[in-house]
Amino acid sequence: MSDQPAPGPPSAPSVTVLGLGAMGRALAAGTVAAGHPTTVWNRTPGRAGALVGAGAREAASVRDAVSASPLVVAVLLDHASVHQTLDPVADALAGRTLVNLVTTTPEESRELAAWAGSHGVTYLDGGIMAVPGMIGGPGAEVLYSGSRAAFDDARPVLDTWGGSTWFGEDPGLAPLYDLALLAGMYAMFAGFFHGVAMVGTAGVSASDFARRAAPWIAAMTSELAGYADVIDRRDYGGPGQQSLEFSDPSDMVRASAEAGLATDVVAAVQALVRRQIDAGHGADGFARAVESIRTPARTTGSIHDRTVTAGGAR
Repeated sequence: MSDQPAPGPPSAPSVTVLGLGAMGRALAAGTVAAGHPTTVWNRTPGRAGALVGAGAREAASVRDAVSASPLVVAVLLDHASVHQTLDPVADALAGRTLVNLVTTTPEESRELAAWAGSHGVTYLDGGIMAVPGMIGGPGAEVLYSGSRAAFDDARPVLDTWGGSTWFGEDPGLAPLYDLALLAGMYAMFAGFFHGVAMVGTAGVSASDFARRAAPWIAAMTSELAGYADVIDRRDYGGPGQQSLEFSDPSDMVRASAEAGLATDVVAAVQALVRRQIDAGHGADGFARAVESIRTPARTTGSIHDRTVTAGGAR
């Protein structure tokens, strides 16, 4: 194992990647392939072999890794692991730029940015909109927020992973967009899974259903812009909208229950719709269901109340 990363082109800044899970390895491989001197570190040894073979240097300790580059990228497990890893070496991190690519809430990112600032560390947060296999290829994008100067300076490295978009100085903006986009994705997948379970009661395979669902869902995404316009204007009573009363998914809930299936997914949509109907807005458009999300129900025994009672408010 060499003591220094393999030299890159004169204009290629060096980078340290902390965390060698699937995503960390993909990011480090991208910087190595682009000619950036790359130092890697992982809490559990044994994951750097291919990267070292490609030209990366494996650091023996976090302090060694942090000290090796002006740009330090954290791809660790969670918010707590970032502190567990970096708090003991904050002095070595001072004067460097930390790019946090760990999935965190906006408030966790703001807290980490404040911690970084208190230790003389420049902070940039990022949300990766890609799976590891997409890194460096078409469709990969990473969303950033925090220091604009750090974003501009780090672009030669950041752009090796995919499209780079900066959302503003507030470090919480990138994780906000990240989680919001993931919310749409997971809700869509959950709806697909529910559909699979429904047709499965008639012996239809998931593969057969997917062949019909994929073009249908793709076609329906063309409606997003129209819904967005209605929501931005809060014009839920405008012409041409499908009413909440018509959109009530009670038939889906009943059909699922009759088939012996769980109704969690469709019942959640029904609850959002019914709250607006019960408030007297049944004739308004389906997009008004967003107001049920903006103003959560505060009823005793709700999921929110049980969570707070069991684990405490965060």
